[in-house]
Amino acid sequence: MKVKKTKIKNICFVLLLPAMGLFVTSCTTNYQPKPKGYNRLILPEAKYQSLPDSLPYRFEYSTSAKLMRDTSWISEKHWVEIYYPTLKANIHITYKQLLNKEELLKEFLDDAYNLTSKQQIKAYGIDEVKMVTPLGKTALIAEISGEVPSQFQFTMTDSSKNFLRGALYFNAKVHNDSLAPAIDFMKKEVMHLINTLEWRKSNSVIR
Repeated sequence: MKVKKTKIKNICFVLLLPAMGLFVTSCTTNYQPKPKGYNRLILPEAKYQSLPDSLPYRFEYSTSAKLMRDTSWISEKHWVEIYYPTLKANIHITYKQLLNKEELLKEFLDDAYNLTSKQQIKAYGIDEVKMVTPLGKTALIAEISGEVPSQFQFTMTDSSKNFLRGALYFNAKVHNDSLAPAIDFMKKEVMHLINTLEWRKSNSVIR
């Protein structure tokens, strides 16, 4: 009988050890929350191609992106989308002819301003900057922070014939904090587009 009691005591002691360890650990260890992580993103290579000659403007865009016609109900000719499948990101491009009419330029600039201003409801801030590209083109850029649908927008015009507006969107239902690496990458892609933009002499319809 003594042997059996000793065995039972030993078994109980062994079973109690993990519980005691957990109790001691819970009392002495300071809990530290894990830092917020980002989803692993595969960023496209920095390789570019030019737009087709059928458009009245030209710029370089990623070989990993798809050039698509804008199919929205308000779409007009020469409106396109540059879609990045791996990032579910889209650069929406709209284009208007000015026809040397100052009133059209004012109208398009006002429309672009109003579209950007609509972001203020959810935006933490909007930073606007005017720049001249290496090719001598002027661009007005708006960088928007916060939980907004479009984080980066721009307009470019020669004030007489051409007016172009671009906006960056993500087709993903996640917070922009989680998209931060992708947003930073796409901003660089948009800047490459801006810096390589030129106007073409002929204005033909996309084939």
